[in-house]
Amino acid sequence: MRVLRASSVLLPRTCGLQSRVLRSSVSVSVLLKLNGMRRQMRCSYSSRAIYTASDSKEEEECVDDSNEILGQHKESIIKEDVAKSYVEIENIRSDPDRLYSMTVKELRTLTRRVGIPAKGSKKDLVSALMSLPDKGKNTAASTEEVNTKNQSSKRKAKALPVEENAQASTVVSEVTSKQKISRRKQKKVESTRVEGDCITSTTVEELSVKTEEIIDHVEPWTILAHKKPQAGWVPYNPRTMRPPPLSRDIKSMKFLSWNVNGLRALLKLKTFSALQLAQRENFDVLCLQETKLQEKDVEEIKATLFEGYDSSFWTCSVSKLGYSGTAIISRIKPISVKYGLGIPDHDSEGRLVTLEFDGFYLIGGYVPNSGDGLRRLTYRITEWDPSLSNYMKELEKSKPVILTGDLNCAHQEIDIFNPAGNRRSAGFTIEERESFESNFLSRGFVDTFRKQHPSAVAYTYWGYRHGGRKTNKGWRLDYFLVSQSIADRVHDSYILPDVTGSDHSPIGLILKL
Repeated sequence: MRVLRASSVLLPRTCGLQSRVLRSSVSVSVLLKLNGMRRQMRCSYSSRAIYTASDSKEEEECVDDSNEILGQHKESIIKEDVAKSYVEIENIRSDPDRLYSMTVKELRTLTRRVGIPAKGSKKDLVSALMSLPDKGKNTAASTEEVNTKNQSSKRKAKALPVEENAQASTVVSEVTSKQKISRRKQKKVESTRVEGDCITSTTVEELSVKTEEIIDHVEPWTILAHKKPQAGWVPYNPRTMRPPPLSRDIKSMKFLSWNVNGLRALLKLKTFSALQLAQRENFDVLCLQETKLQEKDVEEIKATLFEGYDSSFWTCSVSKLGYSGTAIISRIKPISVKYGLGIPDHDSEGRLVTLEFDGFYLIGGYVPNSGDGLRRLTYRITEWDPSLSNYMKELEKSKPVILTGDLNCAHQEIDIFNPAGNRRSAGFTIEERESFESNFLSRGFVDTFRKQHPSAVAYTYWGYRHGGRKTNKGWRLDYFLVSQSIADRVHDSYILPDVTGSDHSPIGLILKL
């Protein structure tokens, strides 16, 4: 018997194999174990080993005839980066028949190693591999460099303030990218394979990967996300669906409204700058809901307001501290201010501020949520909504009225991603929607956004729990309602979905005076 020494391991020259030293970017230890077992040896395939049917058969035959191995030796195991396996992959890719002989599982393993999404049929996977540019030996380095740049750019983008994020979003094309979040458990496995004419047993670190795909769209609000879309519905895109700015000779006022879900927490975010938001939007009046402030905190917050907005009016919950709360910040001094509805049963939670201006009343409001188990539903539809509606109609006797804020109701099916699954959820019950219709819309108040965009699917709230903002699975809960008499003076009613920092986005209104 003739023996050939290869990589410090003695291998019998059987089955007519021409032994050779493996040349690949993957450095492996060469090991062959035979313990007197005949035709019972099973080849253990790792997720990183690539096989063909002919290779497997040849290996089994050779193992059967190799009963007189002189010894077992193992070389040191060298860890390698998955991205550096292109040399081996290019050899396999050059033979289409070999690719087609591989199983779907093996093809998916191969595509993952080169950064191609491991999805689709066998034909799709083979086609993706064949269309991969031939980058040769330099591919691993270039791939690593690109990944590093991508990670760096993502970190920078996340740290951008509101204004820069918005500017960046206007120049990025509307494409959907997919990221994979993996939980990996490493363990050593031993696999036997045939590569060329050399039988090797390789110990590698197998990655047991559980992946979850998350849609990470640059501008997710431009995706038509709805469980039951109707013909003619389109996704709302503020970059393309807003009217051109008014000329400077037309007098107007610009209002912004935002449920901030805790003002202190928002102002502490490094990715948010209230000053930059004011500079970008150049609003005249800002209405805030769910500030969660206590009365003792108001003066401290006032001291941090940006220059030019000297008139601010705050109301806080006294029945439950650190709860609810609303405010209006204005650079135009109002004629008068009023807090609440004037009804003690409704005014202990700091939910309403009313400012009187020359041509209208502005109400910043935070309508009570019906709550878990709809425990406040009856209060909401039989007491609060009728009281607020009557209050607005009383004001309207002297001037038109604008009501803005989180009204805690998705009025129609177009206003919520999953209408069927939320029939008994607070904010979308039949009772709340009918109350919204009868107390506001039917009494002459106009939903300005829906009037301007009757077929646009647009949301202002996305729950944190399921990452709804990334996939645009939300609700439209925030509104500008105006008296019918000034509805035609509304130049623009819009949403700013790119402004983050809260589970709600700001909404805006431009009113010609």
